[in-house]
Amino acid sequence: MKNGITLEVDSLKRIRTVKDPRISYNIEMTEVTGGSFWKAYTKEQIAGIQPFIVREPLENFTAMEELMQNFPPIDLKNERLRTLARALDGGWVRVSGSWATKTYYDFDGTTGGKVPAGYQSVLTREMWSDVLDFVRAVGAKLLISVSNCEGDHPDGGPLDLTQTRKIFDFSHAYGVDIDAAEFMNEPNMSEMSGAPRGYTAKEYARDHDIFFGWVREHYPRCLCVGPCALGDGTMGRVDARTRGAGIGSMTRITATPALMQGVSVPLDVFSYHYYNGVSERLASLMPEGHWSGEDALSDAYLDVAPSNVRTYLPLRDRYVPGGPMWVTESGDAGGGGNSWASTYLDVFRTLHELGSFYTLSDGIIFHNTLASSDYGFLQHGSFLPRPNYFAVLLWNTLMGTTVYDCQGIDTVGARVFCHSRRDGKEGVVWLVINPSADAPLALTLPREADAYVLDAASLRAPTMRLNGSELRLQGEASLPPLLSIKQAAGCMILPRASCAFFVMG
Repeated sequence: MKNGITLEVDSLKRIRTVKDPRISYNIEMTEVTGGSFWKAYTKEQIAGIQPFIVREPLENFTAMEELMQNFPPIDLKNERLRTLARALDGGWVRVSGSWATKTYYDFDGTTGGKVPAGYQSVLTREMWSDVLDFVRAVGAKLLISVSNCEGDHPDGGPLDLTQTRKIFDFSHAYGVDIDAAEFMNEPNMSEMSGAPRGYTAKEYARDHDIFFGWVREHYPRCLCVGPCALGDGTMGRVDARTRGAGIGSMTRITATPALMQGVSVPLDVFSYHYYNGVSERLASLMPEGHWSGEDALSDAYLDVAPSNVRTYLPLRDRYVPGGPMWVTESGDAGGGGNSWASTYLDVFRTLHELGSFYTLSDGIIFHNTLASSDYGFLQHGSFLPRPNYFAVLLWNTLMGTTVYDCQGIDTVGARVFCHSRRDGKEGVVWLVINPSADAPLALTLPREADAYVLDAASLRAPTMRLNGSELRLQGEASLPPLLSIKQAAGCMILPRASCAFFVMG
């Protein structure tokens, strides 16, 4: 058993008050239109008993049958989906992704379903109306990125705003305004993100100003968010041998300072993307950026998320001084998630990401995705909740806006975070993560607490337990009660490989 941790209450020091620490989520544009996305792992791969092998050379991986499959449009009217999204109450929905950069908006029905030259997919009036209805139904705000592909640059010139006008004006007329916008998804990956062939940082800066200048003039309440970059910091393991490895071995990456050079229209919010690495699907192309499931509880693995925050904080201070910082895509691994993303094993990374982010900064984290691929909170198609859904539901329900300093606590290998109570009552909420797969952890509580202890039958279990009871839907769309147990003041034992919230008065 690990040496004990003593939690304090009266001597806590406040680090900061954040605006709202609830996590939000992404709906990929390819989900809305239907189209190719990451092929699901088999049950055996998820269980860790069958390897994921790519036999073809990884070149144009978005067209590879081994990696991709075609999906119909998501049913945003589904009552289970809406009920579970509404329960998260995260506040924001982001509709974006690399596919959004290449989508044509056919709101007047002129294409007849045929994709125009220079684009990859078609978004119809009905599809976008379903998105706006969903946003309204779950009580969220809407963040999007717009198309910026060959079709948006007639004759190779500057960005043509025809598409931008369509989606902003249609949404406004429908009664659901776009509350925030990023220009394009991951522009520092340029062509791989869907930009025109040979697109340069200088051209990006030009089009950034065209887009955000128009937004400020015509939709001044819309937040201008960017640059929506990926890869400036750690994409793989946090050590000298592999720091910065991963996505950069596959494509040309433009660092954020080079991307932002020459930009004149200021941003309201600084944004970046964080993934802990790349999934098994891309591992043969980027071995330095892939982690084995055996490493998913290691200190090095868990430290990737705060390392990214520390990388982007000075860039935020440089380009949006005093402003918030949003992680507009977040997940365990680029490429649809690792084979264990849908299991209990990823809960440790998710909760540690949330705790460490708000210890260091303020802003919004958008999990990728709500209900698509293996990193989705909900299983694609059935919309059944996965372990990460319930973990984030507890975080959103319990953790308040005041963040306290836990640095003085001897954590003996555990990860410890403390916030005020979400319900506004006096007291604090502790999050204690015991990532040891072998050793229980002794805790000393200074007073009685409502305890929410999370564990599972195995690390790769597809379901999670709360205080010993398995978390599953009751009926078609009813969430199980998230009941605490009373834990008396004094010593208690936190099981190995477990996470726990303690609500104290």
